[in-house]
Amino acid sequence: MKTRQTPGISRVRIIGAASGIGAQDHACEDGPVAFHHSQAWHELEHHPLIDWGKTLFAPEGEGSSIVGRIAGLCRNLADEVALAMRAGEFPVVIGGDHSVAIGTWSGVARAVSEPVGLLWIDAHLDSHTPETSYSGAIHGMPLACLLGRGDKRLLNLGIDGPQVSAAHTVVLGPRSYEPEELALLQRMQVRIIDSEEILRRGFAECLAEAIAIVGSAPAGFGVTLDLDAIDPQLAPGVGSPEPDGLVVKDAVLAIRRIAGQPGLKALEIVEYNPDRDRQGTTAGLISDLIGQILPPG
Repeated sequence: MKTRQTPGISRVRIIGAASGIGAQDHACEDGPVAFHHSQAWHELEHHPLIDWGKTLFAPEGEGSSIVGRIAGLCRNLADEVALAMRAGEFPVVIGGDHSVAIGTWSGVARAVSEPVGLLWIDAHLDSHTPETSYSGAIHGMPLACLLGRGDKRLLNLGIDGPQVSAAHTVVLGPRSYEPEELALLQRMQVRIIDSEEILRRGFAECLAEAIAIVGSAPAGFGVTLDLDAIDPQLAPGVGSPEPDGLVVKDAVLAIRRIAGQPGLKALEIVEYNPDRDRQGTTAGLISDLIGQILPPG
C-alpha cells in the first residue's frame, strides 16, 4: 500500500458508520467493524498519522422507525465529522449503506457553514424521494436529501437548506437508475457522467471534468465512493453489485488525483458488505484507497 503527499491533510480520522437498515441487504451494517478487524486495516493503522475514532450505530428508539433511526445515526455522524474537521483532522467515513452520506456531508457543511461540492462515484444515482422510490430503501435517497429534497427528518442536519451545491456536484459512473431520479438531478442541473460517457470519452478525461466542477465550489468539496461503482468481479464485497463497473486502477486513480486538489474536505467509502467479500479483496481495496490520501509519515 503506497501513500502520497497530500497538501492540506495533516492527520486522518477514520469514522465508522455502521448502518444496514437503509438497504434491502442489511449486511453492510457489519462493514465498518469487519474492516476495522481486517488485516488490511491492521497494515494501515501502523501509519503514524491515522487513527480510528468512533464507530457509530443506528440508535434504538427514535420511534423505532427506519427513517428515525437513520436520522439519529446521521445526526451523530454529522457531529463527529464536524468535530474532526474543527480539530484540524481529515475525516474518512467508512460505511455502511449509502444513507450515511446524509450525515457525513451535513457534518462537512456545518464545519464550513455553507454547502460544499461533492463528487459522487457510484453505480446508482441515489436520488429518489419517498414519492418516487420503487423500494422505499433510504440508501437510494441520500443525494436527493443532501440537495434538500426528501423526508424532512433527513434534511437540514448540518445547515439550513441544501448541504451540497447542485452546481458543484457530479455523479460519476452510474449505470443503473430510474427515470424519476434522473429527472430530479437534471432539473437541479447536477452533472451526470454515466458509464456510457466514460466508455466514449475515457475515464481520465471524465474525471478531469468532474474534478474541475466540484473543485470550484467556494467552500471546498468532498468525495463519496460507493464500492459498487467498481466491477463486482474486482470488488465483490458490496451491498448492491452491478456488472460492468469501473476497474480498480481507475478508482485508485480518482482518489489519487483528488487527493492533490486544494479544498478537499473529506472522503467517504460506503456499502462494504463483508459477507460477499472474497479473501479480503474488497477490504484491501478500501485500504489502498485510504492510502492515496495519507500524508507522509
